[in-house]
Amino acid sequence: MRNSIAVQAVVLALSAAVCPASGQVLRLGTIAPEGTYWHEILLETAQQWRKISGGKVRMTIFPGGVQGTEAEMLRKVRFGQLHAVALSGVGLPEADKSLQCLALPMLYESYEEFDYVLERVRPQLEARLEQQGFIVLQWSDAGWIHFFTKRPATTLAEIRRMKLFISDSDPQAEQIYKELGFNPVPIASKEILTMLQTGVIEAFDVPPLFALANQSFALANHMIDVRWSPLAAATVISRKAWEGIAPALRPTLLEAARAAGEQSRGKIRKLGDEAVIEMQKRGLNVIRPDSAALAKWRSEAEAAYPKLRGAVVPAEIFDEVVRLRNEFRRSGAPPRSK
Repeated sequence: MRNSIAVQAVVLALSAAVCPASGQVLRLGTIAPEGTYWHEILLETAQQWRKISGGKVRMTIFPGGVQGTEAEMLRKVRFGQLHAVALSGVGLPEADKSLQCLALPMLYESYEEFDYVLERVRPQLEARLEQQGFIVLQWSDAGWIHFFTKRPATTLAEIRRMKLFISDSDPQAEQIYKELGFNPVPIASKEILTMLQTGVIEAFDVPPLFALANQSFALANHMIDVRWSPLAAATVISRKAWEGIAPALRPTLLEAARAAGEQSRGKIRKLGDEAVIEMQKRGLNVIRPDSAALAKWRSEAEAAYPKLRGAVVPAEIFDEVVRLRNEFRRSGAPPRSK
């Protein structure tokens, strides 16, 4: 296996090094499993880039985390071992901690609200990422994060008594959850099923699509119908690799990547709703807190904001997203979507 991987790496390196005239080969990593919709988006983008560039810009995609965790893939991009990486909300703050503003618990109540904030704060976030050496190719998301538990729970207090999965490559999220009084257990995402079976964890929070894809809901078959936070996603490329592409091609390539990301958002959100229905057919118990319980969730989450402002999210970015969220609510636009 090691020899096979080594041979593939040498072949890729040589193809990029000895054939510069034939085009540029970009290596992109993602934790999205092969065949999932997120993987298909990347494949579509790669196909469009090859067509637009007349074959001069080609993209080799490594799905399923074969290049490591998102944090590890970011490091590989920084060192030139990869050129690009598709990041979820877990990996985005590793690129720049300001991105944690997109996943603050209970800050957003609807997709419309989230989209309004993201559209207006995006230039600042992209500028900060560029300072870190990354160019954003496309934005997407993975749906609303929900809590899945092994035994029924309705309140935050009940979840705090459980051992809660947290990605071992997401220290900022771990800090947030500790501030909220949870009992986070850092483990690798690929170990969720094993750790549920052995009792190392009793709960986890992911978008429904993830719970359906890896069948983890079968071991924690109670889902609390509380929209904890949206899970944003973005594909970034190193500035060095981006600037290695012919300047005349960049605007068109970027436009194609952005369009693919925008088109995917509605489909992913719809698939998330359908995933809940499918899991219910297979025994998922959806728990819906009443309005009083939901208000308690919000007040407890908001009580942690002063501790997160500045420590987890830069104060100026934190203040801006809250201002924009409030601006949207003052506009009178109703929160239509789940």
